[in-house]
Amino acid sequence: MNRFVKTALLAGAASCALSTGAMAQNASVNATAGESSLGDVIVTARRRDEQLKDVPVAVSAISAETLQQTGATDITALQQQTPNATVQIARGSNSTLISFIRGVGQQDPLWGFEPGVGLYVDDVYIARPQGAVLDIFDIQRIEVLRGPQGTLYGRNTIGGAIKYVTSRLAAEPEFMIRGTVGSYDERNFLGQASLPIGDTFAIGGAIATYDHDGYGTNLNTGQDQYDKDVTAYRASAEWTPSDNLFVRLAWDKVEDNSSPRHGHREVVSSTGNYRPPANVYDTNAGIVGEQKVTTEGVSLTGEYRLNDTITLKSITAYREGDTATVIDFDETPLPTLDVPALYSDDQFTQELQILFEGDRWSGVAGLFYLDGTSSGVFDTIAGNLGLSIAAAGSVDTKSFSAFADFSYDITDRLHASIGGRYTSDDKEASVYRAFFLGATRSPLTGGVDRAPLLVRTNYTASDTFDKFTPRASLSYDFSDDVTGYVSVSQGFKSGGWDMRGDAALTPQTVDGYQPETVTAYELGLKGTALDGRVQFASAAFYSDYQDQQITVQQVATPPAVGIASIVDNVGSSSIYGVELEGTAFLTDALTARASIGYLKNEFDEYVTFITGSPVDISDTKEPQNSPELSAFFAVSYTAPVLGGELVVTPSVSYRSDYHLFDQPDPVLDQDAYTLLDVGAVWTSPSGHFEVGVFGKNLTDEQYRVGGYNFPGATYNNSISAFYGPPRTWSVQLTARY
Repeated sequence: MNRFVKTALLAGAASCALSTGAMAQNASVNATAGESSLGDVIVTARRRDEQLKDVPVAVSAISAETLQQTGATDITALQQQTPNATVQIARGSNSTLISFIRGVGQQDPLWGFEPGVGLYVDDVYIARPQGAVLDIFDIQRIEVLRGPQGTLYGRNTIGGAIKYVTSRLAAEPEFMIRGTVGSYDERNFLGQASLPIGDTFAIGGAIATYDHDGYGTNLNTGQDQYDKDVTAYRASAEWTPSDNLFVRLAWDKVEDNSSPRHGHREVVSSTGNYRPPANVYDTNAGIVGEQKVTTEGVSLTGEYRLNDTITLKSITAYREGDTATVIDFDETPLPTLDVPALYSDDQFTQELQILFEGDRWSGVAGLFYLDGTSSGVFDTIAGNLGLSIAAAGSVDTKSFSAFADFSYDITDRLHASIGGRYTSDDKEASVYRAFFLGATRSPLTGGVDRAPLLVRTNYTASDTFDKFTPRASLSYDFSDDVTGYVSVSQGFKSGGWDMRGDAALTPQTVDGYQPETVTAYELGLKGTALDGRVQFASAAFYSDYQDQQITVQQVATPPAVGIASIVDNVGSSSIYGVELEGTAFLTDALTARASIGYLKNEFDEYVTFITGSPVDISDTKEPQNSPELSAFFAVSYTAPVLGGELVVTPSVSYRSDYHLFDQPDPVLDQDAYTLLDVGAVWTSPSGHFEVGVFGKNLTDEQYRVGGYNFPGATYNNSISAFYGPPRTWSVQLTARY
């Protein structure tokens, strides 16, 4: 590993540049030296097909084959293989996604509060994080774009974007079936097929089920903890009547019926009656109720090549989702802090693109429209107060944007690119919050019908948030093998209103919060060395994060009662770091892949109104989900076995210590940890059969990925944490024709 890193860094230093970039870790690339390069990898990071080495954007392209070799089952595996990225399942959830890239993201998945990392499936924007932990099947690759992508992707990509890219249907009939068994009674099934009908039409579909028992148990109710019960469907039809026209109709659906996921109490309760369970996956949670997430979407994509210069593209999509969940914040049988919740969302999007390609120039321009609604209701059942605190609301968003991005070859080696996007978000919100007597569900979540004791919040508001976000880059081919670039880009996330806001406790909540922006500067270098045996991309970046939207918990003190939050533009940060990714073809049979990320994220300002007047407390705060060091290293060894091919891939990933909240907490802060995985896949001589054996987290590391922090006697000292998966193993059988 040290030899590889040294070689890559020396290659970057020889051109007097640090860089931001990424290496495609593509298992379909032949491991023989000289037979592959970055130019073999095609990505769509700039909304058009380009060779990865020519893209002045920090992008990782990880193929389905690479993910399969390491036993990855869902997109949270990106966290291990992508530098400076956090991709996790949200606390108290089974399928809600929390993403941070370069220290920018969103921990709070509440409706109306938008994520900071954009998620796309075949260029269709996924507005809400519920149901967004996508399982890895029926894909070609996943692209991770690091840094703000405000020009070409626009909405809420201030941290970056994750693109889930599926393959077009094959010209010949294809069929694949896969079964997996493993620890915790894991039972996964995947079946997918495509069938051409005539010369111009094809249909395809896939169904996948993912099941395993819980890593722990609810010691109070007997239910599984951290189990999985997910079914996913996809279907598509493609029509290609000529070389110039392509049309795809696609549908997908995900149903998550896993048990409620509660946290692990980390400290003794204030009454002394409840202690942390010995198993970090166990809980004593008392709340019961439905746990179900359903998301569904349909899209229509059309591409028409008008001539050798111009291609027209349309992407029309509709998506909707519903979530019912129960969360026990106090992790005891008592209703001290129990939260039943219901979420619902829908979105319609339309994007029109015109792609240009000339002898020395290329580009894309387009229009984007979103019409979406996100709504929800939840109770905070506060048993010690004898209250149920109900919150409900909705946000209607109509977003329009126009964008363009063009590249021009000034010389054969010098290339310039410039782009910009204008976004206008019209939002209308309604927020309601009330106290109901009795530590049971309120009428809003199905409890006994009764009048509220106190209405704390009841307002509607509307506003328009608009912004122009530019991007510019200059790249230079130092040789046919090495390209460097410098770029500046900006991202924008619009403002809104806190759906939990208590106007009686914090009157300013009715004013909402304003947009936040990130402006990033990058130097990039990527290419090959040692006659193609080393492919690399080194990186340096600086980001200026302004008007940062942060959720701050406001706990009332007597004579007031209750618990609330306020979302406000309290912070600004300076973020800088270095990234390196690469592949080394050590021999014809041995390939090494590595990534290293260094991240320094510091608050410049953190203004709070705790004392009634603005106070900067940035010296007491730490950004969340921003480990200073992240690293990944894997070696793949290929050998002939039984007439077929065996690929063995051990891998190791590392994350240094980090904070779960912006307030440092010795109980919840996560220490550095290392994960060790191994995968072995044997392919039969015919290529029709595969056998895979996988081990994950072989050293059985215990590490926190989320938590809740409500200390003090009023809330029974409710400090809880959620943990990543323990050691697991699985065996996988695949047949394809």
